[in-house]
Amino acid sequence: MYKLYWAPDTGAFAPEVVLALAGAPVEKVLVDHHAKEQKGEAYRKLNPMGQIPLLILPDGQVMTESAAMVLYLVDCFPEAGLAPPPGSPERAAFDRWLVFMAVNIYTADLRLYYAERYSTDPVEIPGIKAAATRDLDRQFAIVSAALGSGPFLQGARYSAADLYLLMVSDWYPPAQELPAIARLRQALLEDSTIHSVWAIYRKD
Repeated sequence: MYKLYWAPDTGAFAPEVVLALAGAPVEKVLVDHHAKEQKGEAYRKLNPMGQIPLLILPDGQVMTESAAMVLYLVDCFPEAGLAPPPGSPERAAFDRWLVFMAVNIYTADLRLYYAERYSTDPVEIPGIKAAATRDLDRQFAIVSAALGSGPFLQGARYSAADLYLLMVSDWYPPAQELPAIARLRQALLEDSTIHSVWAIYRKD
């Protein structure tokens, strides 16, 4: 059994929806991130960074980083069809887009909404937010162009990379106005399993 430490409006959506679509058993542990429970001593023993999500594998190994969890889980459950086979050209594209979003979009979202973490000088906060907004607009435009006629990153079938895009685009509403991303979001949320997990995490 997997054990997922999660909270609404966090990156825990990505591994949870992969587990749900794979039909894998999971125990969920809600972390009160508004009360900074993830910064407490007990949680930091599991994840010294004090970040959500955190995934404990059936063998007891601890995983952090939502994208790493996704990459691991899609290979644990190949029958779910959430990623192309390892070593294939299609997998190279899948890995590229997943890591692109984790490294660029996810971190830019953090800079926009938690700008105080990125400077010791409050005077710099507006500039950090402005730069994050600029970067997000550019990064989502790149992903939107890659979608083409889609509706998904790799054509007619969705993958875990598309689920990750659903998540990060929710954190930046202007991205949802891009037609290709809006189309992807609508198509994904027609899936009842995705929709049920999504309803737990979304802001509204």
